[in-house]
Amino acid sequence: MPNVITIYSRPGCHLCDVALDVLENLQKELDFDIEKLSIEGDPELERKYGDQIPVIKIDGEHHDFYSVDPERFRASLARHRQRQ
Repeated sequence: MPNVITIYSRPGCHLCDVALDVLENLQKELDFDIEKLSIEGDPELERKYGDQIPVIKIDGEHHDFYSVDPERFRASLARHRQRQ
């Protein structure tokens, strides 16, 4: 079963678009699903993530915010898979 990578974002967020592009480029190679969630209109998510988007989680565990570094993401995903 593929891992689920969640990206919290909002419409019009350039950094979110770039992070999603990086994840989509890695998706085939690393075999994971992407779940994109907008924080817009959700007061709790806006309070929690509003200043840090995009926020990236691997199977619900915080990975990073603001950007996705491909090498760091590969290493984090590999460590996560070893713990499973």
